[in-house]
Amino acid sequence: MTNEPTNQATDDPAAGWLPWRQATERALYGPDGFYRRPEGPAGHFRTSVHASPLYASAVARLLAETAESLPGASGIMLVDMGAGRGELLTAVLAALPGGRLPDGRPVRACAVERAGRPEELDPRIDWVERPPTGVTGLLFANEWLDNVPVDVAEVDEAGVARYVLVHRPDGEERLGEPVTGADAEWLDRWWPLMEPGARAEIGRPRDEAWAAAVATLDAGLAVAVDYAHRAGARPPFGTLTGFRAGREVPPIPDGSCDITAHVALDACAGATSAGTGTGFELVPQREALHRLGVTGDRPPLAMASSDPVAYLRALSSAGEAAELTARGGLGDFTWLLQRVPADPPPPLPFR
Repeated sequence: MTNEPTNQATDDPAAGWLPWRQATERALYGPDGFYRRPEGPAGHFRTSVHASPLYASAVARLLAETAESLPGASGIMLVDMGAGRGELLTAVLAALPGGRLPDGRPVRACAVERAGRPEELDPRIDWVERPPTGVTGLLFANEWLDNVPVDVAEVDEAGVARYVLVHRPDGEERLGEPVTGADAEWLDRWWPLMEPGARAEIGRPRDEAWAAAVATLDAGLAVAVDYAHRAGARPPFGTLTGFRAGREVPPIPDGSCDITAHVALDACAGATSAGTGTGFELVPQREALHRLGVTGDRPPLAMASSDPVAYLRALSSAGEAAELTARGGLGDFTWLLQRVPADPPPPLPFR
C-alpha cells in the first residue's frame, strides 16, 4: 500500500527513497548486491536449469536444430544471458560429446553475467559482462529479463499514473511524480492503467535489453524464458515480489533478497521484431519442451521386469520431465523464440 504522493521530482537518495528501478539496480547488482553473493541464485531458488539435466539436454537439442539451419557457419555459439554460476552451459557441454554438435562443428560457449567468474568453471566457457557481437548460433536467456530492473507505476486517486518510490531500508512505498515521456507511451501501448490503485511494472528497460541482446546475433535464434503475461491479461496490481532461501518474501531492496517481476514478453517481441524482419513465437514451456522431446511419458510397465534398472532410470527421468512441464509450475513459463534470419530466412526450429 502506497502513501500519498510526494512533491519531490523523482527521488530523495539521502532519505533512502528511490524509484524502484534504481533501488533494484543497487539491491541486485551493487557492490554488496544479492546477485554478487558467493552462493549464487541456486542458493535461493530452483529454476528449470537446476530441476533436471533434461532441460540442458533440450537446450542442446535446440542448439543443434538451430545450427542445422546455418549450414555455412564453421562454428556455432551458445550465449547464456544471466548465466548465474554457469550451470546451464556446463550441463549443455556435458550433453555434447567433445563440445561438438552432432555434425562435428565445435560449439563456443559464452556466459554473460555481472557476477565474477566461478573458480571451478569449465575453462571452455567464456565469461563476460556483456554479450559478444557477431554471434551465429543460439542466444538463450533463462529467467534473465525478470531481473532487469524496472520502474513501478500506480494510479492515484485523481486517475494519474505516478512512479512508485520505495524506502530502501524497509520496503515502504509512496507515490512520486507523474509518469511521462517514453514510460507513459509504453504504458499506453502495452499496459494501460485505468483505475485508482492499479499498478504496473514499466517494461521498457526490458524491451531495450532484449533488443540489444538480439542485435548481437548475425544469424540464429534468440530465446527468452520467463514467467510472463500478455496484453489483455495483465495482472491488475503488478507482480513485483522478492525471494530468499526458497521462499517468497516482501521485495525489500536492501540486498537481502532477489527482486523480480513477471515479464511482458509480447512487448519485448513487438519492440524487437518491428521493422527488422525477425519472426517470433510465444509458447508455454510445456509445449516448447514437448517439441524438444521432453514429454514426461512413463516407461512401459513391462520394462520393470525385463530391465528394472533401466525402468527406474526412465521413471526418474519421466518425473523430472513432468516437473519441467507441469501446469501451475515450471511448465507455465513462456518461451519467446525470435529468429534472426540468414539469407534466405529459415523457419523457426522444431516446427
